[in-house]
This record gives sequence, C-alpha cells and structure tokens, in this order.
Amino acid sequence: MTTRSTVEARAKRRRRIRAKVVGNAARPRVSVFRSNKAIYAQLIDDATGATLAAARSGEVDATGLDKSGVAKKVGALLAERAKAAHVESVVFDRSGYLYHGRVKALAEGAREGGLVF
Repeated sequence: MTTRSTVEARAKRRRRIRAKVVGNAARPRVSVFRSNKAIYAQLIDDATGATLAAARSGEVDATGLDKSGVAKKVGALLAERAKAAHVESVVFDRSGYLYHGRVKALAEGAREGGLVF
C-alpha cells in the first residue's frame, strides 16, 4: 500500500475540482491559494486565461486580527475590486483546500462585499 503525501492529496482534490469548476467572462472563477502565513485570491476568466482582479493578505491591515480575520478582509477587498471590474457573479474554486477556516472566511468576506456565488 502506498501512502499519499498531503501535497499529493491536495493536488488530486484540486484536479477533481478543476474538472468541474470553470470560469468565464460572465462568471469568473475565484481561485484561492493559502500558505502558512498568507492567503491570496484572484478572479480568473478561463476562456482567455486572464486575471481580472486579485487580492492578497499583504494588502490589508492585519493589526489585531487572526489569520481568519485577515482572510475575511482579503475576500472583501477582492469583492471591491471585482465590482470595479464590473463582475457581480463568480464561481468559487477552493483549490483542494477544505471549505473551513481561512478559505471559508475569505468566501464569507467576498459574499459580504457583494459577490454572488
């Protein structure tokens, strides 16, 4: 029996998700990347391969916040930039991460900012 590393398991989940989740100009894909220290999100139009908007944890004021609080602010910042790019509705790509903790907080922040998904 072979064991799969955490990175390999996430890559397999990511491929499975990406087979189903596709963004276009009308509904771009919100792609999330989470590292131990930071979180990043971008709106991607898969038809053209273009990034329409992006936000990262280094751009928000993290004073007195835990990592989930920062992720929520990143989601709100992404929603603000999406509205500037005339995007209202998106599809959410969690990139193989569990929909829990920082990934969930980012999604909630984006929803509170006005994105529909």
